[in-house]
Amino acid sequence: MAPFKQLAFWFDQSKCTGCKACSIACKDKHDLPVGVTWRRVAEYTGGTWVADEHAGSFTNNVFAYYTSISCNHCEDPICVSVCPSTAMHKGENGVVSVDPNVCIGCRYCEMACPYSAPQFNPDKGVMTKCDFCADRIAAGEDPACVAACPSRALGYGEADDVRALLGTQNAVEPLPDPSITHPNLVVIAHPKAQPSGRGTGRIANREEL
Repeated sequence: MAPFKQLAFWFDQSKCTGCKACSIACKDKHDLPVGVTWRRVAEYTGGTWVADEHAGSFTNNVFAYYTSISCNHCEDPICVSVCPSTAMHKGENGVVSVDPNVCIGCRYCEMACPYSAPQFNPDKGVMTKCDFCADRIAAGEDPACVAACPSRALGYGEADDVRALLGTQNAVEPLPDPSITHPNLVVIAHPKAQPSGRGTGRIANREEL
């Protein structure tokens, strides 16, 4: 299969049920140890009960939605720029990868990445991260996370094609400001989605982001 110029994920917040099949499939495919999770699913909630003084009753504007997130193989990957050993690099298909034979385990990339994509594997003493299931892509197959999604909320493709079809939205909570790294991610926003950095809700479990 000919290489893509730049791969990108897309994600539909309205379709995601928070089942975490994508996360489990990723963990199983890459045999990740406890504490290392390359793809996570964050729940974002908000709203409150509103008193109607005239009717003597309450209404609510409560909302909740999920966001599946992993490495976004960014245009300006900050993990690459801070890596002192050049182990973290952007390669074929625009995929950001880490070379375990060069990595010194300093964890600078982990501290710099706003998406918590690079994760330290204590068993190996090096950083690890999503590689877009490079072996599956090379074989013409979908990444494990995409293949496992039962609601088809998660997909991928050539970045330019994805943006031409779905737009460029990715500035939604609970994701960080996309101007930091220019992620190759397009989000089909939930009707109640809040803008990045200006949302009124909260992440139900901050460890998931």
